[in-house]
Amino acid sequence: MKLFLIIYLFLCPYFYTMYGQEKKDTLTFRIASYNVENLFDCRHDSLKNDYEFLPDALRHWNYTKYKKKLDNIARVITAIGGWAPPALVALCEVENDSVMHDLTRYSILREADYRYVMTQSPDERGIDVALLYQRSLFKLISYQSLPIDKPNKNSRPTRDILHVCGMILNKDTLDVFVAHLPSRSGGAKISEPYRILAAKRLKEAVDSIYQVRNHSQILILGDFNDYPNNKSIQQILKAEAPPAIQNSIHRNSLYHLLARRANTQKSFGSYKFQGEWGLLDHIIVCGDLLKEDSPLYTNEANADVFSLPFLLTEDKKYGGKQPFRTFYGMKYQKGYSDHLPVWADFRLIY
Repeated sequence: MKLFLIIYLFLCPYFYTMYGQEKKDTLTFRIASYNVENLFDCRHDSLKNDYEFLPDALRHWNYTKYKKKLDNIARVITAIGGWAPPALVALCEVENDSVMHDLTRYSILREADYRYVMTQSPDERGIDVALLYQRSLFKLISYQSLPIDKPNKNSRPTRDILHVCGMILNKDTLDVFVAHLPSRSGGAKISEPYRILAAKRLKEAVDSIYQVRNHSQILILGDFNDYPNNKSIQQILKAEAPPAIQNSIHRNSLYHLLARRANTQKSFGSYKFQGEWGLLDHIIVCGDLLKEDSPLYTNEANADVFSLPFLLTEDKKYGGKQPFRTFYGMKYQKGYSDHLPVWADFRLIY
């Protein structure tokens, strides 16, 4: 009898693996969002107003500066990943498929073997949004562009919202939205209705996913040109800071991983305007991703603004530091962007 028990206990894990649940592994699934500030090539697109970034324009944008820009962006993405490239990277202000191809194939990112999808928006300057993804961690299922109606016929067309659907390692579906909402050109209040309209389009798309998936996993990234306490986020998306109590998390609600710090810490932000830091770049998740028993899980402690020293420079006018951007006015600085990236880590059980 004793011998039987010993054999049983020895073989039990084997039979459990063969006939029961498979053995579980865990990894860190890192995501990031980055407004790269005018990633333009130096060739003219006859359908777009890209004259500002041509060799004979005021900025004297040429291949050398363009290549430097690609290398800078690649350096930032590599640094965000640390030991391994981020699984997903949302990018705002990329001009076209050509710059994305060059970024992934002719910079240091080529070693990461990223693939990408992007929008082809009616934006007059030609800027779009894109998503880089690691094929080993995110299997592309589908993607689509969600156009935004103009609030009136005189409004300039804006960027489409990118919706990407993919399968992660545990065979679950992850829906990712990348948005670059209309700018504050002309003033925050005057331009706000356009951003609200775009946020409504995004909310409709999110709600449609809740209708068709029993277990929704939704991630929203991008530059909203609004802060966490503005109407587009608070009233339309209704994305608040995550509640402290797990039982208070609603699976079909949206939560902002960086909102609490943005609303309570004065010097916290991804963008600096007239000496004040603010958060224009957002990471918003559905409630299911905040449940501790979820196979894909995160919390606000695992999200932050990425602000290593090489991304910052002295703010000579207002004091302190500011993002080290490519241009300051018309002066070429060889920097990175006027925004800082944001990132979050998820625990993935598969």
